[in-house]
Amino acid sequence: MLKNRVIPCLLLQNGGLVKTSKFSKPKYVGDPINAIRIFNDKEVDELLVLDIAATKENREPDYDLIEQFAGECFMPLAYGGGIRTADQVRRLFALGVEKVCLQSAVVDDPEIIRRLSEQFGSQSIIVSVDIKRNWRNRVQLHDFRAGGASKVVWTDFVRHAVELGAGEILFNAVHRDGTMSGMDVEAIRAASKLASVPLIAVGGARNLTDFRLAIDAGASAVSAGAFFVFHGPHRAVLITYPSYDELQGVLDDDEK
Repeated sequence: MLKNRVIPCLLLQNGGLVKTSKFSKPKYVGDPINAIRIFNDKEVDELLVLDIAATKENREPDYDLIEQFAGECFMPLAYGGGIRTADQVRRLFALGVEKVCLQSAVVDDPEIIRRLSEQFGSQSIIVSVDIKRNWRNRVQLHDFRAGGASKVVWTDFVRHAVELGAGEILFNAVHRDGTMSGMDVEAIRAASKLASVPLIAVGGARNLTDFRLAIDAGASAVSAGAFFVFHGPHRAVLITYPSYDELQGVLDDDEK
């Protein structure tokens, strides 16, 4: 078993699988069920599914679709999007989801982290933290719903989420999302010093070396979307995942 998890992140919009670039211009890339079956065959560590439209459309998770995902998944499934109440979380867990990922609900009511972690265990609660660098190259907390910078200081948001009981932090670099230009290692290093729980770094991965750099910077796990979906200079859609030996050769070699 690898020391660090490598997690594909699938984005949903209107029931289809899409990929964004810097959180905009979602491009349809296929059927999510097909992608899940491919990842089953590749024996991935864990799968993260985020419905990027649910919160903006003010609707609940698509339970029927999520039930299909859970029925297909051979690996642990984490889901985020449209989650606002304990009853919704309970229903998702009953369908087979093992972890939930929260962001907007936390912004509106941080105490939801404490309530959910007390009811379901902190290990099942992921808090998503979106960050983006401004024109001065300073890291700011990104407000997903507003599409701009939040007034909340991102370091405070991470600390508070951990204090309230978050079991993991999903640390997403919006300015690297979908670009395959490399992960923001400096920001990952800063975040890892704040979080006493596992940090999942995502955004910008272009190769396995980027995963290694993120882990060396303090990430406990790494996640990616474009890296597992696009292939070649023309970004042709080809859903894939490295072999265990490939991952082990890069991630578990302490001499690298």
